[in-house]
Amino acid sequence: MILPVVAYGDPILRVVCKDIDKDYPQIDKLIADMWETMYASNGVGLAGPQINKDIRIFVVDSAQLFENADEDDEVNDFDDAPGVKQVFINAHIEKLEGEEWTYNEGCLSIPKIREDVMRPEKVTLRYMDENFVEHTKVFSGITARIIQHEYDHIEGKLFIDYMKPLKRKLLAGKLKDITKGKVRVDYRMQFPK
Repeated sequence: MILPVVAYGDPILRVVCKDIDKDYPQIDKLIADMWETMYASNGVGLAGPQINKDIRIFVVDSAQLFENADEDDEVNDFDDAPGVKQVFINAHIEKLEGEEWTYNEGCLSIPKIREDVMRPEKVTLRYMDENFVEHTKVFSGITARIIQHEYDHIEGKLFIDYMKPLKRKLLAGKLKDITKGKVRVDYRMQFPK
């Protein structure tokens, strides 16, 4: 089932999410719904708070970026081909390393706004997969970037938090419009009440 994506301004996007266990109600259905919602929204990642769940879960599909890349697409410059399609449950960052690099990020919860964000090139993540098997793995390239973006969501942080205050001020009107539902997108959204 395609779920509505929670829009900027909803308090759930600022919540530090909690770990879950394998007894979480209908976890398989939730994961399936997250994949369906992410693809219906043309996203490459989606986190629990974006579907109104205050739990430490996110999905990432960087493989589609590599699969759909043209010859001259910048994704070909990344070292993490062919990417990953993965569920991350109870994720916790163990280490960030490597040089910080800039990439123009966007977010399904903050449509029509993009901004250059600096992030480290590698992330070591401890997490559980959809079968609640624990892993610790190092991710790099565009996959590391997407993971860090989605991880921020489960920590109550948004990519716009990395903007300089002046830039945030310049975007205040657009952000306010999003909270009021004054934005047109081709996917379902849930706006703050």
